[in-house]
Amino acid sequence: MVNRKVRKGSVRQMEARTYIEEHRDEFVAALKEWLSIPSISADPAHHGDVRRSAAWLADHLTATGFPTVEIWETAGMPAVFAEWPAADPTAPTVVVYGHHDVQPVEPREEWHTDPFAPVEQGDRLVGRGASDDKGQVLFHTLGLRANLAASGASAPPVTIKLLVEGEEESGSPNFAELLKRHRDRLACDVVVISDTTMWSADTPSMCVGMRGLTDCQIDVYGSATDLHSGSFGGAVPNPARELAALLAGMHDADGHIAIPGFYDDVVEISERERDLIARLPFDEEEWLRTAGSAAVAGEEGYSTLERLWVRPTAEINGMWSGHTGAGTKTIVPRSAHAKVSFRLAPDQDPLRVQQCVRDYVTANLPRGLRVSIEFGGPGVRPCASDLDSVGVRVARDAMSRAFGTEVLFTREGGSGPEADIAEILAAPLVFVAVGLDDDRIHAPNEKVEIPLLLKGAEAIAYMWDGLAAQARA
Repeated sequence: MVNRKVRKGSVRQMEARTYIEEHRDEFVAALKEWLSIPSISADPAHHGDVRRSAAWLADHLTATGFPTVEIWETAGMPAVFAEWPAADPTAPTVVVYGHHDVQPVEPREEWHTDPFAPVEQGDRLVGRGASDDKGQVLFHTLGLRANLAASGASAPPVTIKLLVEGEEESGSPNFAELLKRHRDRLACDVVVISDTTMWSADTPSMCVGMRGLTDCQIDVYGSATDLHSGSFGGAVPNPARELAALLAGMHDADGHIAIPGFYDDVVEISERERDLIARLPFDEEEWLRTAGSAAVAGEEGYSTLERLWVRPTAEINGMWSGHTGAGTKTIVPRSAHAKVSFRLAPDQDPLRVQQCVRDYVTANLPRGLRVSIEFGGPGVRPCASDLDSVGVRVARDAMSRAFGTEVLFTREGGSGPEADIAEILAAPLVFVAVGLDDDRIHAPNEKVEIPLLLKGAEAIAYMWDGLAAQARA
């Protein structure tokens, strides 16, 4: 019986893989066409291009076969929604999230080719948005077509809803409101995110969590003007010194964050996940060379990858005060300033962290100084997937079939709107993505590996069947 199951799965796999290989050139040509639209959401001069990008995707999804395709307007740039109901009305419903806007291209002189004239270089496709995120959105349409071709069905085995945002690269300022407005239309059993990376081409992996983020500027004020240090130095508070002390006091000697209450909501990862992270082929020396750093540092008791993925941080991004030009100027500066950001671990709430920071600063500021703390909005909440959830298990199996090897788990240190998606839609997250860290996303010469996009499509072809089968079991 085991052998018959293997043979049956192999036939299905062969059919899906063959379909994808036969349609490779068609897929790449479509992706090139989409990449040629400079949909830079952060640049008002390109807002018309973002709208063209949404229209292009809507047309492509209609041609793919989605019976419902709509462009959803926001207070900013539009999102694209598409829905294809399953033949079985009791089948699970999946929302697939991605984004069609891209990063600016500066410094343009560092690009080897035109960022919006995508070029194939062997198995690589170079162009802005190739990996982040147009390539990873588009492999879903190829994977769905492969699933239908291999099964001979006219509708997918699960109901698929695509939601492709147009402002992710601008911080998703209108996305939460869009989710709330269309909550009923987006009702689902699981959310698939295709906007992350794998460990490497040889070590496929799934992301199972992303850190949150909040940031602020701290301004400390003393006297009404800069003071002569000979006449006043040592006898009045120095904003630069006191701000430096505040910033230094944010960590103890072991690298732990010393802000009272900061760790109250932090969830420790399980020993199981620590073991899974330790299995990754991480070369710390190579990582240091990439960083251009001479040593690792951070919170005692955690590995480098754990510090990057599952632990919170308090980072001083910049600080300035007083005289910074040539020569000397012996003053007590009137003010001092710093920008600080905090990466957040599950289950930290950015607003609670902001209050902890405010309380710490005001409690430790000496008399005679004034302080202003401005946070850059409500922040981004962290998110995580349950390793034992049906969605994660099915997605891992699907990726393992596509890649022909075990799929490991990773997390990411960056942040996105995924926590809002999970909360507003009340559905678990599953990350299925094939980007690589060396794809140079957000940098000149962004690229994607075409064979990995095809593997992503293949994994999706298997995943929809897997979710339907689990629901029937």
